[in-house]
Amino acid sequence: MKTTKKGFTLIELIVVIAIIGVLAAILVPSMLGYVKKSKIQGANTAAATIMKAANSALAELDEMDADTSALESDTLIHSGELEKGGTASTEDLWDYMKPYFDNVDNTTFGLAIRNNVCIAASAKSGVYYGTSPIIYTNKNYPKDSIDESSALAKAVDEYDRINGDS
Repeated sequence: MKTTKKGFTLIELIVVIAIIGVLAAILVPSMLGYVKKSKIQGANTAAATIMKAANSALAELDEMDADTSALESDTLIHSGELEKGGTASTEDLWDYMKPYFDNVDNTTFGLAIRNNVCIAASAKSGVYYGTSPIIYTNKNYPKDSIDESSALAKAVDEYDRINGDS
């Protein structure tokens, strides 16, 4: 009588595990790069959304003839300043911005306003900062830490560079 064995040999299992290990060694680093890239893109998208919300709010305030005199010269506003209040202009801006995007109360962002127009924005998504106009991408994101103020300042510089302002 002949007996048949069922199952895999130890050699076959070791070969399969080795193949899986080689594939994992190749794929994991590239996948981590995609995760970082998507998080930076998400932060840039959040900054663009915040900038659009600010411009929409500023347009509504202008239509209502609200007092936005505090926003006529170069103004840098950080989300913490809006939440605490301040001038009537920033309180109105905050109230009109809230409906334009979700989770605004938990978002760290900065706005650069010139002549009642938001010219640049920065936003934090996780540990990454994004800007509008876009400064940071996966390829040039700084290895050392950056903060909201430096990200916003670079976005304003990029706006001025694009538009030939100084």
